[in-house]
Amino acid sequence: MAALPERTGDDRITREQAALLRVAKLVARASPPAKVFAAVTEEAGRLLSADYATMARYDPDGTRTVVAACSSTGAAFPVGTRARFGGRNVSTLVFQTGRAARIDDYAGASGPAAELAREFGLCAGVGVPVCVEGRLWGVMYVGSTREEPLPAGTEARLAGFTDLAATAIANAQARVEVRGFAEEQAALRRVATLVARGALPEEVFAAVTEEAGRLLGADHATMDRYDPDGARAVVASWSRSGTAFPVGSRARLGGRNLATLVFQTGQPTRIDDYADATGPVADDAREFGFRAAVGVPVSVEGQLWGAMYVGSTREEPLPDGTEARLAGFTELAATAIANAEAQAALTGSRARIVATADATRRRIERNLHDGAQQRLVSLALDLRAAQAAAQSGTGGVAQQLDEVATGLDGVLADLREIARGLHPAILAEGGLRPALKTLARRSAVPVDLNIQVGGRLPEPVETAAYYTVAEALTNTVKHSRATAAQIQVAETDGVLRVHVRDNGRGGADCSHGSGLIGLKDRAEALGGHLELHSPPGAGTTLEIVLPIDDPGAPDRFIVQRRRDFPS
Repeated sequence: MAALPERTGDDRITREQAALLRVAKLVARASPPAKVFAAVTEEAGRLLSADYATMARYDPDGTRTVVAACSSTGAAFPVGTRARFGGRNVSTLVFQTGRAARIDDYAGASGPAAELAREFGLCAGVGVPVCVEGRLWGVMYVGSTREEPLPAGTEARLAGFTDLAATAIANAQARVEVRGFAEEQAALRRVATLVARGALPEEVFAAVTEEAGRLLGADHATMDRYDPDGARAVVASWSRSGTAFPVGSRARLGGRNLATLVFQTGQPTRIDDYADATGPVADDAREFGFRAAVGVPVSVEGQLWGAMYVGSTREEPLPDGTEARLAGFTELAATAIANAEAQAALTGSRARIVATADATRRRIERNLHDGAQQRLVSLALDLRAAQAAAQSGTGGVAQQLDEVATGLDGVLADLREIARGLHPAILAEGGLRPALKTLARRSAVPVDLNIQVGGRLPEPVETAAYYTVAEALTNTVKHSRATAAQIQVAETDGVLRVHVRDNGRGGADCSHGSGLIGLKDRAEALGGHLELHSPPGAGTTLEIVLPIDDPGAPDRFIVQRRRDFPS
């Protein structure tokens, strides 16, 4: 920065307007703020014949940071140099008053900024505030190494340049806000798409934490569930470094930390300095380098379910508004939980209906066996005894008794078949393997049966598998014109897979008739699913997949209807 000879009158105004115009063109072209800052300081320093010109930003931690600097000697303040407020110096006076300030003799100045200025030989200086949208953002100052004050009017002339710098900052902030809004909407839309298509809560939680952490510039993002035993359990976690809180890890509530504060108040909260945080949750957070964090409650249908946090490892608070932006993600997580709860309630209801129907069939089967069947057996025995006792001369009566006994045997056989259809005794007594072998043996088409099941399975699973095979073989005989069928039953990875295939004409459809629809409903009621593949002319394949561990159990992410945790 070469200082120009001082002139007066029209020439000075012309040069000043030219300098302001050059900077204004940079601002109008939306040049990066750093480029505008450099141009502003250089133009102002040259125009005002200063030895040094500097622009600095005021930071929340009580320091000012140099963002642009130049000098006529070439030895300028390094960009990024920081100094704390305090004492009597230009940057501190501007910060304290929000108005222009000058020091005509730096020998009497004090504080870190004054010491730094004296290192560069400054004897006098003038500073004016840089205000953006009514808020103090920073300071711009020019300094002289000559032992005389800077000219009167320096403040006003310098203010013209700071106005342009403020405009550049406001424009840059607006662009960042627009870009940030678009990025935020895109992130929310990606999570909302997962929720809309009924993704599992675990998948939604993982997406929510990662999207929120990246968008908000956090180092960590975590979602917790509050458990009735007075602890919080991590259900999803993300970290910029890749080292995140382990999912499933638990810690008791208590002390002063985000998890406990959100639980106690049900409101968003923040901790700007984790050195003062206490309790087991705070200890865990410090292990991961937390310095500051913000937490927001996750509420489902008016009930507090858990909380979501974003944390920073930097020694500065998270930006204002982080709570509100984070809340948009927790609302989507709450929707996913509510959907899972509704699905779990529906599944539980359907499972109870299926269980009730099965129990009713078993009761009817027992009543038929213990009541009507036993009476018919007794009557048949009495009738045979009467037939044997008939006189040889009463041939007509003996023949009639024989006909009645034969008919009674037929009714008894029919009744036994009905009872077997309601709930096969062999399934209840021996389990799935012998029951399926009986079905295969009785089938009108040859069956290749392969069963890979170790022992007894939960009763609802065995019943569903049995009726699936029974319905499939019935359809094979009645409708497919098949000549052979294959049945594979295997227990793997906590599920039972039943696979039935025939070589018939195909064309089967779940929407036709009630048999396949009933099997589909039964499978879904137990948390499983049924698939049918039956192209015309290519046979029919029916597969049912059933969870073995606690079939039909509600989802573990449903809301805990309890707010008073043990202390």
